[in-house]
This record gives sequence, structure tokens and C-alpha cells, in this order.
Amino acid sequence: APSLPIPFLHSIKMSEVETAFRKFAVYGDTSASGNEMTGKNFSKMCKECGVMDGKAVTSTDVDIVFNKVKTKGARTITFAEFQQAMKELSSKRFKGKSPEEALQAVYGLIEGKEPGSAGTTKATKVGGVDRLTDTSKYTGSHKERFDESGKGKGLAGRQDLADNSGYVGAYKGAGTYDQTH
Repeated sequence: APSLPIPFLHSIKMSEVETAFRKFAVYGDTSASGNEMTGKNFSKMCKECGVMDGKAVTSTDVDIVFNKVKTKGARTITFAEFQQAMKELSSKRFKGKSPEEALQAVYGLIEGKEPGSAGTTKATKVGGVDRLTDTSKYTGSHKERFDESGKGKGLAGRQDLADNSGYVGAYKGAGTYDQTH
């Protein structure tokens, strides 16, 4: 769809926003009704829809707003509370716009979105793990724990680390504890 110019104020369909809310609300919880959203899913939604940009709006902002709008003692927010939260966040995210415009802009980011589809990065090729498991790059006591083939030596590699005297490191008073206590 072509990107709309700013005066698209009334094209936002709250039903679309609510649908997105529900999809994120049930994400990862098959028993969820979709009427309430947890803080975890709220922040996932803000992240994936781009409401949280890490600059104007950080995860801390999102958490604070979530805790501010939810009912005391509740662990979730309703769609009405969610709308309240979006009012709060939109003014941060789109500074310099009127509250109305900022809110519409935020809803514009959200409508039609669903979990996992919005800008999630696909898992990178297994490459990332290689360097974590490449024992030739290990240093210090860790490198003793693997043989050349990269197979762990188990306890053998860490034998020297166990000092069972019960004293911490180079504790000067080892063996001098006063028995009268």
C-alpha cells in the first residue's frame, strides 16, 4: 500500500488496532482470551510495531506506561487501558505532533500487525554459534577443558580449580580459626 500523507487522521480503523491487540494478547498463551495483555506481550507489541524505537521510546518507558495504566494489582491491561498507554507513548514517540496526530501515527504502526511478522529477524544462519563453540578461541582456564578435537574433557579439565579446604581463594587465615567460638 502507498504510504499515506499525514492528513490520514481518520483512516485508522480501531477494529484493526484491536485485532492487532488481540493477536499480541494471546501470543504465547493459548489460554488467553485476547481481552487482556501481559506486560511481556505489551512490550513485544511495542517493539515489533516500532512504537518502541529504543531512542524516543525505550523498553523502560514501555514498562512504566504499562504499570501506570493497568489496574492496581492486575497483571494485564485491557484494550481500553492499552489505548490509554498508546496516548502516553505516542506523545514521546512523535514529539512535536499534536496529541491526536501522534496517537494516529502510533496506531498506524500497529494496525494490521501480528506477532512475529513485524520486522522480526529470521534466525541467522547457524554461523553465530560456531565462534562460541570454537575452542581454539578459548583462553585461560577454559581452554584446558577441551582437547584438540574440541571435545570437552569434563571434570579432568577443571581439576585444578577445586580447592576443598572451604576457604575462599588466598585466605590468609586458613587453618587458624579460633576454636573457642
